[in-house]
Amino acid sequence: MLTGTMAAPIVPLPDILPHLPPRGSLLGLDLGTKTIGVATSDPDRRMATAVETIRRSKFTADADRLLTIASERHIAGFVLGLPVNMDGSEGPRAQATRAFARNLAQRTERPIAFWDERLSTVAAERYLIDQDVSRARRAQVIDQHAAVFLLQGALDRLAHLRVS
Repeated sequence: MLTGTMAAPIVPLPDILPHLPPRGSLLGLDLGTKTIGVATSDPDRRMATAVETIRRSKFTADADRLLTIASERHIAGFVLGLPVNMDGSEGPRAQATRAFARNLAQRTERPIAFWDERLSTVAAERYLIDQDVSRARRAQVIDQHAAVFLLQGALDRLAHLRVS
């Protein structure tokens, strides 16, 4: 935990804007049980691109890697994909994501927002198949591409909020 500082705010996506500087990249995370797909945006928050897939271990190691990426890339905030059920309810995976966010918030001052990630992995898989990516290669990159899809959706929503 950071000493002498407050924990990061954890907010729904539309509420993150007041916590962000006018410019600054966001880090999108697709939290799986075995891996974390990581994507980032450009500083103007227009386009998401894949960064890497982190093989999950203990929370501390996972958080350390994410905070290193955030520092290296001058990240202004995090967007975590929230795995909501198709009916809009939240199950165990959503609760695990919320717990991850609470724990991460104790280690950073960067704001954390949730974005509904329904169908992001399906969309990523479809895209990779359309690009004729082999099954083995898809397995290696699917999580980071799912992070790209969820972060791009969040960026598009934030852009809409800024002009409204």
